[in-house]
Amino acid sequence: MDLFEKLSKLREKGLTDIKNSKTEQELNDARVRLLGKKGALTEILHSMKDVEPERRKEVGQAVNDARDHLATQIATMKQQIETDLLNKKLAAEKVDVTLPGVRPNTGVQHVINIMRQDLEQFFIGLGYSVIVGPEVESDHYNFEMMNLPKDHPARDMQDTFYVDAEHLLRTQTSPVQARTMEQHDFEKGPLSMVSPGKVYRRDDDDATHSHQFNQLEGLVIDKHVTMADLKGTLELTAKHFFGQDRQTRLRPSFFPFTEPSVEMDVSCFKCNGAGCAVCKYTGWIEVLGAGMVHPNVLENAGVDSSVYGGFAFGIGIDRFAILKYGVTDIRDFYTNDVRFLEQFKTEEA
Repeated sequence: MDLFEKLSKLREKGLTDIKNSKTEQELNDARVRLLGKKGALTEILHSMKDVEPERRKEVGQAVNDARDHLATQIATMKQQIETDLLNKKLAAEKVDVTLPGVRPNTGVQHVINIMRQDLEQFFIGLGYSVIVGPEVESDHYNFEMMNLPKDHPARDMQDTFYVDAEHLLRTQTSPVQARTMEQHDFEKGPLSMVSPGKVYRRDDDDATHSHQFNQLEGLVIDKHVTMADLKGTLELTAKHFFGQDRQTRLRPSFFPFTEPSVEMDVSCFKCNGAGCAVCKYTGWIEVLGAGMVHPNVLENAGVDSSVYGGFAFGIGIDRFAILKYGVTDIRDFYTNDVRFLEQFKTEEA
């Protein structure tokens, strides 16, 4: 068979094989058969030695033309196969954009954070500043500045966790108030502040107690501040958080850092003051402690107690949450049970 005729048939069959290839593997097999090191076109090149010298240039040009044409067709077919494969994949994986979206499962704010932010915003609305401080405190600021010298028996009620002989995990957020009073220039205006944060006390873990809890303490220092100012502030606070129909009362108490000192009760949410098991048949529930700032506390911070006075109060954020939401065990706040925490989901969360 003439070499040109053999080349023509090879080219025709090669184009047919390329056109009939349905997958990349079939196309690659055809490429190897035609253009590979042991392919049909390579065999023709090896037979060039049998071609008359005067025809070798002509035959070589024909072989090169056939190789280039086949290579071009293979590249074109490869692109076509890839395009068809992509179109099939897109058709199979298309998304119906008219379907409703799937709402992601978002987290919620912790109930204690919800209560803390609510308290902060409430007091900001009354003109208070929110000031925070360190949780590891010195004995000086935690106790001594609060009229609790080292031999004071009231320290036993706030026994806590010591880092060393002079540093401890704070038992209250009062140290923030002491530090702020030292730095405040009262000639430029009064001091109205709340100091929220975690506090620590060595306490038995049971349904109503925890070695760690959250507190928000308030302090107002100015000239001519009276118990009436304190009573009005506490009444506003109670009605904001427990409802406008709550009644309040103040009872005498004792705190080393206030004089006089009071406990505030609100009328029972369950029986509305009639008496039930929740309020131990008294009609009242204790919610916080407060009082007029002790002169020693003012003087310890460098404030002239003959000119300035004020009031202070301490709110247990966990206790407020327990009373507001009817939680029966304070430990539920810290066990990270999502089923419990999701009950307090808000629109903002």
